[in-house]
Amino acid sequence: MTHTAAQYVVIGNPVAHSRSPFIHARFARQTGLALSYETRLAPLDGFADNVRAFILEGGRGANVTVPFKLDAFALAHEHTARALAAGAVNTLSFSDGRIAADNTDGAGLVADIEGNAGIRLAGKRVLLLGAGGAARGALLPLLDAAPRSLTIANRTAANAEALARQFAGQAAGRLQACALTALEGCFDVIVNATSASLNGEVPPLAPALFSSNTLALDMMYGAEPTAFMRLARLHGAAARDGCGMLVEQAAEAFFVWHGVRPATGAVLDELRAALGQAPASSS
Repeated sequence: MTHTAAQYVVIGNPVAHSRSPFIHARFARQTGLALSYETRLAPLDGFADNVRAFILEGGRGANVTVPFKLDAFALAHEHTARALAAGAVNTLSFSDGRIAADNTDGAGLVADIEGNAGIRLAGKRVLLLGAGGAARGALLPLLDAAPRSLTIANRTAANAEALARQFAGQAAGRLQACALTALEGCFDVIVNATSASLNGEVPPLAPALFSSNTLALDMMYGAEPTAFMRLARLHGAAARDGCGMLVEQAAEAFFVWHGVRPATGAVLDELRAALGQAPASSS
């Protein structure tokens, strides 16, 4: 009997650059699951129709990347708590005519910090830079990891404060917000959720925010360390890019779809090699 491989995609515009097929192919090989995972380009004004067409073709699930994470949220019939908290979706599951939505980005970030970097977030002072969609997606999983405090800092303080108010109920008094220029003290973990690294820029950060015990993680990644990583290292901190988060959020989506949690270490090493990174670039 011939079994047709279950179909999964990552939907975006643009999407050809996505590393998700690379990652999921290795997860599938590792776990012995027969599945197909490809990129799927959706028109900017045609996301919902594109998803419905994929479902009719037999699609079982989809990852969603820019610029469609809000569209995916609106399209879904049901949402997990972390999808509701993020207000955006990166993982869709299709079953019995219904679309279920999740957001695995924040879980991937926490898994990378704790599992790959080896830093427990419980009791730590955490700084989250930015107040946009990436920061929103990270907030609930970061708070669930029980840091001593979590500070949201943004160029525009009002945006950080608005985001903090939305999550105040889950924060138990641990959540603060301010402008980047008002930051004081040193942090154990600093997460850059701004898009500054896309332009080779860094947020205006005082050197005193970093120490030799600080982990500075940039959600962005590439062949070379980002400007934020270079700044962190200049001030004595350990620096990490977003590759681990990318692999870990994919592993979480894989678990959502298949009920199997793949091992991520070797896949992360393969991804770094494929990107042409130097072996020491993650630390």
